Amino acid sequence: MSVALEIEVVPTGTVGAEVRGVDLAAVTGGGIDAIKKAWYRHDVLVFRSQEMTDDDLLAFSKNFGTLDPPPNQGAGRKSPPGYPDIYVVSNVLDEKGEPIGALGDGDAAWHTDMSYAAKPPDASMLYSLELPTQGGDTWFCGMKAALAKMPRQLIERIRNLDIKHDGTYDSGGSVRKGMAPSDDPRTSVGTPHPIMIQHPESGDTALYLGRRRNAYIMGLELAESERLLDEIWSYVESAVYKHKWALGDVVLWDNRTTMHRRDAFDPKSRRVMHRTQIKGSGAPRRAAL
Repeated sequence: MSVALEIEVVPTGTVGAEVRGVDLAAVTGGGIDAIKKAWYRHDVLVFRSQEMTDDDLLAFSKNFGTLDPPPNQGAGRKSPPGYPDIYVVSNVLDEKGEPIGALGDGDAAWHTDMSYAAKPPDASMLYSLELPTQGGDTWFCGMKAALAKMPRQLIERIRNLDIKHDGTYDSGGSVRKGMAPSDDPRTSVGTPHPIMIQHPESGDTALYLGRRRNAYIMGLELAESERLLDEIWSYVESAVYKHKWALGDVVLWDNRTTMHRRDAFDPKSRRVMHRTQIKGSGAPRRAAL
């Protein structure tokens, strides 16, 4: 029996699915094709009980495109020695009291990874190495479902509008290294993208919001932009999956069709994750409805 036929895909019931019967350190060929097919359908894939080296993580990640360097977060770019394409997400401090990773132990607000870039990453992948006993759960929301819940009148209002995605702050609320604080979304550093986009592989349409802080709908008065953004964001949690981490979990998500956030956890606990991301294959493309 081929590897592809041994893979079982179990939907969460909201957004995403758990993929069973696959060893990500060894999967090739038909198994990769089956995983991609499931990914384009479900947007978030969970793989439990994986045992991977950093080389394994990189090798599996490359099946989805070109690796993207880590983002510039408040703590800078944090990678394991010798692995510049892996990004450490952690609250752990080294012997000098410096963080070994980024994003600390606080809440991380809803966001899409690096949406402030001209070509944001297509995908992100997170592998759990050390976990707190509680807290630190990651939530995912389906932006295809959010769009489907919107009334036609609102869709018509936003279909040709763009949001400028702020690049000043990371998802933990820290100013990115080299950036100046700014609370005026009209003038802050960022890149405009269509509010409604079409996925280049599946053809599905989705909202593309990035993050709420310092977002700005191009061409509108600031007060009208804020009002309309609040209305749009009221549909964000139409389909939500909460992932409670276990050691060895790998979660792969599509940045074009989902957003995610993280719960805070005890700062005295240790949480260490290794993350990869896939370079954007193109700028988000406006949906044609």
